[in-house]
Amino acid sequence: MYVVKSPLSDTDLKIVSEALQGALVDLVDLSLVAKQVHWNVIGPRFRSIHLQLDEVVDSARLHSDTVAERASALGVPPDGRAATVAQGSGIGAVPQGWVKDTDAVGTLVSALGAVIARMRERVLATAAPDPVSQDIFIGITADLEKHHWMFQAENG
Repeated sequence: MYVVKSPLSDTDLKIVSEALQGALVDLVDLSLVAKQVHWNVIGPRFRSIHLQLDEVVDSARLHSDTVAERASALGVPPDGRAATVAQGSGIGAVPQGWVKDTDAVGTLVSALGAVIARMRERVLATAAPDPVSQDIFIGITADLEKHHWMFQAENG
């Protein structure tokens, strides 16, 4: 069986692989949370929030693929299985059933905030061991912070 060999030292690879796996879990869960809220949002701002939620889903899915492929490029098999995501996500529980538009916005502000905080930790953790992965985390964080800002502005 072919195994991809990383150019990183074992010590650096351990740090970077944990950061990549954690980011993958958070991004997969963020896409699921946003889609769950997307299906259940109700209220006067339904349409605009419904569409805005899909933008988050698209971003999270795109970034999760980038993160998973970076892990693979370093010889680390990414794990996006449901059980792994449920066990390792930093996002809190999402309300069941219909979600009022203002509550939907609050849920996304909270979820994005949690992922951003963890992503910023990964930016710091990967600075020395792998600036390439750090650059990926910086780009993802910037994109998520844009979504975070826009959702915060929704509820004023």
